[in-house]
Amino acid sequence: MDIIALRRRNLRAVIDTAINSGKSKSDAAFCEHFDLNPSHISQLVKGHGSFGERAARNLEKKIGLEVGFLDKENTPSTEIEKLDNNIVPVTSKLLPVLSWVQAGTMTSVETVNRSEISDWLPPLSIDDPEECFYLRVVGISNFPTYMEGDYILINPTLCASELISGDLIVVRHNTDATFKKLVIESDGRKYLQALNPNFQPNIIEFEEGAELVGLVIDAFRPLGGSRPKRDRRS
Repeated sequence: MDIIALRRRNLRAVIDTAINSGKSKSDAAFCEHFDLNPSHISQLVKGHGSFGERAARNLEKKIGLEVGFLDKENTPSTEIEKLDNNIVPVTSKLLPVLSWVQAGTMTSVETVNRSEISDWLPPLSIDDPEECFYLRVVGISNFPTYMEGDYILINPTLCASELISGDLIVVRHNTDATFKKLVIESDGRKYLQALNPNFQPNIIEFEEGAELVGLVIDAFRPLGGSRPKRDRRS
């Protein structure tokens, strides 16, 4: 089954689950509940509208589904049934997706102009601080553990003194931001290392004047790609 047909099937299952559970009386009631355009949803389900990645992610966000749910290949019936818990008014917080330019120039998340943020995603854990934000991975410096297009979740509330060797962090120097592994030597010297052993330079000194943007506490890969789960630090 191609990805577009898969999204249509899963969307139909979400709507049917809402109706069967009594949360909605009809497709139209479902759309009204989530402030969706009934005509557009009908087109998506029946195969007459474009159902690209952006449309799928936006729809998941509005309905309150986990990111990538509509792209799941063989969604077990038990997982479909769990959607009953999702078909309620969406009250969960959303976290901003910042650009690397914004990460490199901000002094705090509060200084970022919300009107300049076009993408918002749900947190990956209910315990994620409200100050967290996402960055979209670019380049190959941390390939293959982190590939271009992955989203990393940043906790900006930690101080540099709380970091330990091996932490994955985002730091900025002047207006440049970079994502690397922190290496702390026994004598206290700090370095930034790329996870990709073939990337050059692979390790650079944590320059004086560089500032911590935040700790990478989690990540996900769109479209159901798999990446080993890391231990979380908060």
